[in-house]
Amino acid sequence: MLLEEGRVCIKKNGRDAGDKAVVMKVIDKSHVSIMTESRPKERKCNISHLEFLNEKIDAKDHAQVKHTLGIAEKQAEQQRTVKRKKE
Repeated sequence: MLLEEGRVCIKKNGRDAGDKAVVMKVIDKSHVSIMTESRPKERKCNISHLEFLNEKIDAKDHAQVKHTLGIAEKQAEQQRTVKRKKE
């Protein structure tokens, strides 16, 4: 089933269009709670705005979610940039 926790998808519409997302919770048959790479905060989304991929991860493992979305790499790069500016 495509509509399940941990399913990796691409956001088709809205501000995050084109971003990779992970389904964190299924709210009802037409809405889910997602986390995207550009805005790593859970929020409600209509499933018609998502394109589901064949990839599935453990949604409860936040380290795996961040790794899948590339959030950890972005944060590390930002920290390196801040260090360079201070030097």
